[in-house]
Amino acid sequence: MPENGIELMPKSHIMTFEEIMKLAETFVSLGVDTIRLTGGEPLVRKHVEQLFRDLSRLPVKLKITTNGILLDRFYDLFEEIGLKDINISLDTLDKTKSVFITKRDFYDRILANINEGLRRGFNIKLNIVLIKGVNDVEIPDFIEMTRDQNLAVKFIEFMPFHENKWDVSKCVSQQEILDIVGAKYPLKKLKDPVHSTSHNYQVDGFNGKFGIISTVTNPFCSGCNRLRITANGQMKNCLFARSETDLLTPVRAGNDVTDLILTSIKTKKFSRDGMDTFTSDQYEQNRAMISIGG
Repeated sequence: MPENGIELMPKSHIMTFEEIMKLAETFVSLGVDTIRLTGGEPLVRKHVEQLFRDLSRLPVKLKITTNGILLDRFYDLFEEIGLKDINISLDTLDKTKSVFITKRDFYDRILANINEGLRRGFNIKLNIVLIKGVNDVEIPDFIEMTRDQNLAVKFIEFMPFHENKWDVSKCVSQQEILDIVGAKYPLKKLKDPVHSTSHNYQVDGFNGKFGIISTVTNPFCSGCNRLRITANGQMKNCLFARSETDLLTPVRAGNDVTDLILTSIKTKKFSRDGMDTFTSDQYEQNRAMISIGG
């Protein structure tokens, strides 16, 4: 989140819960079997409990990505509806650095909520965006968290988006991560699930595991089947897609959007929206990550 916040959309531009459900039902009819609520921060939306309950009635696996601050208020609900998979963004284990990165002091609450989720048996995965010179020195510290806990750690290469001051020199590559971890621990490669966006590993003898999302240095595009719908009802067929398909306008007009969805999928480029290399004139045409969703 930018230090000065972001310009908020008018409420009328945001999908209602009814519109979200209409789109969700359409995607499920086309074969989608997993729905993830993300953000921004999905748990700050008013009455979001109802949306979780409604989505949980669909024949899908329901997941969430969150900053972890409000999780303690939702664990009972998640147990009730059967939501088990929770990704939590946590870029550092240093409290002072956390305040510097997030510009907010919620570190202790986030750690407490992570521990509570593990205690309750949720599938907790930590999302760590690595930036060279900022938090790459903490890679072994995150790996240590998987020693005794059934915890997954996901290292994410720093990716280029609108106004995030990306530079390839700030990236920590997949090979660098493996070299750092492998120099200290015996590693074994795990079998990656079908359509996995991460390359998954485990330290021999550890209870948890870790993965690497290497979009920059080793893209996973050939197996990716992810689609994104933004809060204002725009479909992105790739995280890096610079064009979007408006689904909200026809939904509000009472029209079926099946053909729009299928057309968008058919125009999806093979890799990273056709970008073989990252140049600012390309990725600056995309949204900021805060308005796409993790």
